[in-house]
Amino acid sequence: MASTSSTSGTAVRRRVFHPGSLAMVIGGLCVLVGSVLPWISTPLGDIPGHASYLGWATMAVAPLAFAGAVLPFRRVAVAHCLLVAGPTVVAGGIYVAQVVQLNVIAGAFPTAWPGMGLVMIIGGAVILLRTAWRLRRTSATSS
Repeated sequence: MASTSSTSGTAVRRRVFHPGSLAMVIGGLCVLVGSVLPWISTPLGDIPGHASYLGWATMAVAPLAFAGAVLPFRRVAVAHCLLVAGPTVVAGGIYVAQVVQLNVIAGAFPTAWPGMGLVMIIGGAVILLRTAWRLRRTSATSS
């Protein structure tokens, strides 16, 4: 069944996907997968993201990117991008500061370094922020 109809009686279908859907899915996958990978690597072992509440928070908000990808409204998609990227950037910043703090306390650089999960969640947040910027810019010019 069509979502809207025109005056001529023919059914008009709305598109479900928007130009940022693929990027939102990729960014959401990066955040979701990166939440369970190691965020801090040390010579004694790795600290996974889901070992703290910040990892669980990023894992919990990542599905919002998938929801925003299948909604046909650009402003809602921009809000979903920002709702996922905001906590992810905060969690990534806190853990990068912890890596720097561990290295300063130890007095040697290779004491701890960012793990693959931390790189993935920050990368996913960058993808989502870029997508929000592009969608906001295109919706402002088309309105």
